[in-house]
Amino acid sequence: MNNAEVVKILQDIADLLELKGENVFKVRAYQKAARSIEFLSEDVEKLVRENRLREVPGIGEAIEKKITELINTGKLEYYEKLKAEFPEGIGSLLEIPGIGPRTALILTRELGITSVDELEKAIEDGRVARLPRMGEKTAQNILHQLRLLRKKKSEQRVPLGIALPVAESLVEAMRDIPGLKNLTPAGSLRRFRDTIGDIDLIGTADNPEEAIEAFVRLPQVKEILEKGSTKASLIITENFQVDLRLVDHDSFGSALQYATGSKQHNIELRKRAERMGLSLSEYGITNLATGQLEKYATEEAFYRRQGLSYIPPEIREGQHEIELAEKNALPDLVEISDIKGDLHIHTDWSDGRDSLETMIKAALDKGYQYIAISDHSGGLAIAHGLNTERLQQQIQKIREINHLFPDIQIMTAAEVDIRVNGTLDLPDEILAQLDVVLASIHSAMNQSEEQMTQRVIKAIENPHVDIICHPTARLLGEREPIALNIEAVFKAAVENRKALEISAMPQRLDLKDTHIFQAREMGVKLVINTDAHSREQLDCMRFGVGIARRGWCEPGDILNTLPLKEFKKFLNRPSD
Repeated sequence: MNNAEVVKILQDIADLLELKGENVFKVRAYQKAARSIEFLSEDVEKLVRENRLREVPGIGEAIEKKITELINTGKLEYYEKLKAEFPEGIGSLLEIPGIGPRTALILTRELGITSVDELEKAIEDGRVARLPRMGEKTAQNILHQLRLLRKKKSEQRVPLGIALPVAESLVEAMRDIPGLKNLTPAGSLRRFRDTIGDIDLIGTADNPEEAIEAFVRLPQVKEILEKGSTKASLIITENFQVDLRLVDHDSFGSALQYATGSKQHNIELRKRAERMGLSLSEYGITNLATGQLEKYATEEAFYRRQGLSYIPPEIREGQHEIELAEKNALPDLVEISDIKGDLHIHTDWSDGRDSLETMIKAALDKGYQYIAISDHSGGLAIAHGLNTERLQQQIQKIREINHLFPDIQIMTAAEVDIRVNGTLDLPDEILAQLDVVLASIHSAMNQSEEQMTQRVIKAIENPHVDIICHPTARLLGEREPIALNIEAVFKAAVENRKALEISAMPQRLDLKDTHIFQAREMGVKLVINTDAHSREQLDCMRFGVGIARRGWCEPGDILNTLPLKEFKKFLNRPSD
């Protein structure tokens, strides 16, 4: 049983306990356990086998026993008995946005609905609308959400690097709509998740109906799914679903927070507010004692009213960020402006598009203090890699032109292929001549976890290697990560004082956020590199910074936030 299956069962238990009216703390315990396992970088099966499950935050003795039973037997008696207390099929209904536990219970008990298909039929023939406190409008909204959920499940999530530029182009296209203000991407896109399902936009307007009408008439629109006075949902030419919601100007802060999520963050925020006598919604904060609604134009004010410091979107995942915000103890997350250099840049000497000089000038335009030209080594034939002779020629060339660019240090480097046995495809004699050595896996990716882990660790132990690039070799939507004992790799990196890369290349985003969080906790030094193969790809740095922020990284966790002199100290190189 994999992590995702365990997470689903724990979340189901939480939902069913809430239906029973169980103690709220018991419900939250299962929700927190589910969230913790979702963020695990290791297989829960492995933790059970090694008796380390209690190390996971939010897992106490009772839940530990249940997870162990799940892993060892493939089923959980407690879960089966709990399900038996409720009508069949209630779990599938709870997956539909807008259907909470009470509504699901009414649908199953009153109409005998046991599946999503049966629910769709009951809405179409009017039975749902005739239920008490339902009505036609509510029924049609459920039908709309049901169909959207079915559509989403049939579509593959897309990488952040594809979705974000599309969202930004839409925002730009809508910039001239009269009276439209504060238009901002929300949802998982704003939280910088590595993949997203659709694009959520939130904004304000002087005349919402006119703004919605202009939105659905954009040339990018392929199909209109829904259009109302303050919201619309459509499919654009890139086959993305885009949902737009417009609110009052003075409610923008609370609406943006609500639309950004995550679901777990908002659940915990609402429950905390209830204990304070407050009720949170997309419209603002209601004082339960007086019934007065307080509106907030900014997220900062929305959080401040609850006694919390502002929580950056990237860490709104229900992982103790609220508790830290209460103490004003949130991390000072790394910013794009903190980056002083890029250590993974390719040129037309190997498989890059642009010349050495072009890439240097592009880096200068970004205000970088240093870069490393790290073309592929010769072992990767498809990349027109550099053999020993050509690399020596490039080293000489870089040393000759360095004086032409006094405002930036151009370091010699190479991205060296890690062979099947962990050796590198360039000899130590030439590696010793380089300022920076990067090592990567590009081949033989079907090795076992033990073989692959030893292969990477052997490269880490090479005294000339400084950085392991895109450590799990994943390609989003194209290639699964290699089998790797990531914790063993992290330990080896710490012991050998080597850095691991956060690849900002949108197809990679490797290390991923949960790995970054674990690496940082273990004391691994990280670098954010673009792996740029053209001058335009230097702009991808923002994706790497976003993923690093999701891993709770501060500037001190990222080596290339250091000034040149300090960075060279890490490399054990003398400063100029």
